[in-house]
Amino acid sequence: MDTCSTEIKAGERTAFDFTTLSARERYKLMIGTIIPRPIALVTTVDEHGRYNAAPFSFFNCLSADPPILAIGVEHNPDMSFKDTGHNIRMTEVFTVNIVSHAIAEAMHVCGARYPRGMDELKKAGLTAMPGEKIAAPWIREAPAAFECRRHVTLELGRTRQIIMGEILFAHYREGAVDTAMHVDPDVIDAIARLGGDTCATIRDRFEMLTPAPV
Repeated sequence: MDTCSTEIKAGERTAFDFTTLSARERYKLMIGTIIPRPIALVTTVDEHGRYNAAPFSFFNCLSADPPILAIGVEHNPDMSFKDTGHNIRMTEVFTVNIVSHAIAEAMHVCGARYPRGMDELKKAGLTAMPGEKIAAPWIREAPAAFECRRHVTLELGRTRQIIMGEILFAHYREGAVDTAMHVDPDVIDAIARLGGDTCATIRDRFEMLTPAPV
């Protein structure tokens, strides 16, 4: 499709009619605009006890009560499940590991396509630790990890799912959380996904105090 044919210009504004764009065009606009997106390195286990790890930047927290986070999972081109979707379907559990700058390259290794049953954690040099509440492992090198039980799955047509998980247990690096339950962003040192192959850190920050009641 010729993108220019769907472009609507009004003064200094450039607009797009999403109902006329291809899926790829919509994807490019969304991932380049909805930024930064946190990266979840999701670890799962299949019905045979084999571990899997895959990164997802369609990820965020949705609720604290109950504690719910969500990941957007894409299927294979033939609409069969990829490993993460298959494993969650079979075991009902998964762990979200936060990606720090220190393990960014290892996360990238986990994102490559491997045959089913391949242990991406070993390929990436990461350490699988047994879960406290669930069968899926957590990653020792990650600054934080959330063990989750599948809460609900939303089927988005035939090609994608949104999987919501209820957090059952959390692991944090030593010194990341103080006695007031404040998390130190310097210890987490998370990275985020921008458009294309570009990522960013969260090292540049500024404060905005909550407005006082009027």
